[in-house]
Amino acid sequence: MKFTKMHGCGNDYVYVDGAKEQIPAKDKPELVRKLSDRHFGIGGDGVIFINPSDEADFEMEMYNMDGSRSEMCGNGIRCVAKFVYDKGLTDKEHISIISGGKVKYIDLNIENEKVSTVKVNMGEPILKAADIPVVTDNPEGSVIAEKIEVAGNIYKMTCVSMGNPHAVVFMEDVANLEIEKIGPLFENHQRFPRRTNTEFVKVIDRNNVEMRVWERGTGETLACGTGTCATVVACVLNNLTEDEVNVKVLGGLIKIKWDREANLVYMTGPAATVFEGEIEI
Repeated sequence: MKFTKMHGCGNDYVYVDGAKEQIPAKDKPELVRKLSDRHFGIGGDGVIFINPSDEADFEMEMYNMDGSRSEMCGNGIRCVAKFVYDKGLTDKEHISIISGGKVKYIDLNIENEKVSTVKVNMGEPILKAADIPVVTDNPEGSVIAEKIEVAGNIYKMTCVSMGNPHAVVFMEDVANLEIEKIGPLFENHQRFPRRTNTEFVKVIDRNNVEMRVWERGTGETLACGTGTCATVVACVLNNLTEDEVNVKVLGGLIKIKWDREANLVYMTGPAATVFEGEIEI
């Protein structure tokens, strides 16, 4: 099977052209676990299949490292956009990609005939607790700075879905956070019926924040595109930043703007190809 290894700010996935590589759906979870293994496989935070679509220009079929499906991946969708343009599958600089049943609209920035950065209309943030989903006393309302007990400690979380669930927690020090201990406890907390991604965020000023992320089904990653979007929405809801924010992640910088009038979140960031190859499956 031919593949391309790509990353967005260090959030790396194995990309497969689903039109050329016909993998039965039942075999994909096991294949994903094999390919994602950094010792015995190619190595990555998961695998993304790029498929034809009747509803958009392309479909992104995304799997976490553990073989579970995910509805959306912000860094992944930027790399999909680079993949299809750089490989000549499209010559358009404005494309649409569907993932998890939701269509995203994308602008490509071309340099030297290759995609360098990508701007994605990530759509409306979902704030209704029942739709995220998160268990709370008022499932029809939002969860903003709400207390949650994890391992005997009380945290305040703001919950947002960008097509996948996020719990954003603000703290003074993220650099020394033992995320490998606390991350799984948030991910599998009983208040999250479909598990959750968790962003641990330090606000630097009104236009800059630092973020570390624990992604469900994968663990800590160097970046999370949907997580940066959820982070900025949470920042604004808590009156901590302006609507346009630079989010520093371990793997780089992602720019997020929440157009509150249109209620749309825009994400701009890099996409890079690492290498291509072929593997026996």
